[in-house]
Amino acid sequence: MKTEMISSKNDYLIPCSHTLTGNEQKAVIIAHGFGSSKESPTAKMLAEELPRKGIGTLAFDFPAHGESPVDGMELTLTHCIDDLAAAEQRALELTGHGEICYFGSSFGAYTTLLYLSLRPHLGKKAFLRSTAVEMPKLIRPSTGEERRALDRDGFLMVDQDYLRPLKLTKTFFDELDAHDLFDLYQPESARLGMVHGSKDETASPEAAVKFARTFGAELTLIPEGDHRLSQPGMAEKVLKLAESFFELSNF
Repeated sequence: MKTEMISSKNDYLIPCSHTLTGNEQKAVIIAHGFGSSKESPTAKMLAEELPRKGIGTLAFDFPAHGESPVDGMELTLTHCIDDLAAAEQRALELTGHGEICYFGSSFGAYTTLLYLSLRPHLGKKAFLRSTAVEMPKLIRPSTGEERRALDRDGFLMVDQDYLRPLKLTKTFFDELDAHDLFDLYQPESARLGMVHGSKDETASPEAAVKFARTFGAELTLIPEGDHRLSQPGMAEKVLKLAESFFELSNF
């Protein structure tokens, strides 16, 4: 595994880790979940196993996550999408000729779907784990105290077992509210594979089913699976599904 910092168009550096050598048939851009990082168990599993199939990986930290040198003032949806684009460009430089694909978890899956819909992109396949298709609803300020603090300070400090406490600004919440996937997703942008736990306590499985049916995604529901798909055998199931999906020919 190699690590490096790549430049964001927004004047900060993006920490990345990758397995790319230039000999891969495909390169998968990995976008982590909210409060997680490029070093998540899922990202590490993919980085270890996908190269055995000739598929390289590049994972990166969103602003204010993992080893990102910036705080939550730079955590905007626009910046997250910009950084995914920068990661894709770096993967293309490193692999030279390989096919670009995407893997996103939860918030990273939501961001990937927005990227595919709103920006020029190279890849035509995305595999999505525990997709937060209703992300704007999931972290919205829910109490009067939170709303007053946001109005007063312009941000909230949130720490829900995240790797780092996150400063969430009014700009971030406003951008989320303006980016409903059911309004914005463009189904012709890529072939989608999805995996979701039937007991996901964070990202609604019913919403995932609705999204898959609406936009023609290939969805696998894992019985009794939680948001992290953390029960024995579930991570291996995700890996097997992702490997099979990425090995498929493009449509």
